[in-house]
Amino acid sequence: MSEKKFTSGGTGSVAAPSTFYIKITADGPYLVYGNPPIDQEIIIPNEDGNSWLYQKGEHFQPVNPEHIALCRCGCSKHQPFCDGSHKTASWSPEETASFDPILQGSQWYEGEELVLSDNEKYCAYARFCDACGRVWNIVGKQGEEAKKIFFHETGHCPSGRLIGWDKETGKAFEPKFDPSIGLIEDPQIKVSGPIWVKGGIRIESADGKSYEIRNRVTLCRCGQSSNKPFCDGTHASIHWQDRLPLEERPETW
Repeated sequence: MSEKKFTSGGTGSVAAPSTFYIKITADGPYLVYGNPPIDQEIIIPNEDGNSWLYQKGEHFQPVNPEHIALCRCGCSKHQPFCDGSHKTASWSPEETASFDPILQGSQWYEGEELVLSDNEKYCAYARFCDACGRVWNIVGKQGEEAKKIFFHETGHCPSGRLIGWDKETGKAFEPKFDPSIGLIEDPQIKVSGPIWVKGGIRIESADGKSYEIRNRVTLCRCGQSSNKPFCDGTHASIHWQDRLPLEERPETW
């Protein structure tokens, strides 16, 4: 398979207006600009108990929309906002992630009609990839039903670790997102997940360099990822919880 056919078109992401961006502070919170909406995104299972949809939960309105600081140490008592706990918390604020494009470290899987790229370093452990048979197996299937499931599973991967591609066109499938921020909640395994940055919001490192702009990115908010600022699924292994109430609203996708 020629990966060039797919990588030449990028990931299908579109940058948000420049007013939207996130600045990572050297030893403190994420500073959010542009006042994007901030909502809980609760993972809802299908009838087999596998991750299938997101449902909106509580909406968070910052006191000062021009100065939004989101906790990244995992210890704030005023989640999702920073309360200064990072100053005494046991955590490392060091950014360790690569600035390379996500496709550069991806593995590729090819079927007759579908192609999958997978960069495991960015796994947020949301488990949509297992919903109706593992996506790594579905990529080899044919037909409209297989395509529907394949793009549902890859499109619901919050971090963009998994990207589904149409083999004929060489184009990536990306859900349509407005610039927004989600706080992933995973009641199936009783943990709180990462900060879900949607809609091409730029993320700037503490030293002023920008990471690749992507349609969907997950940032660590438990403070323990080994791929900071990005989530690596550690919140699940340490059973991290933000202790916010789950109040589901009817919107799902």
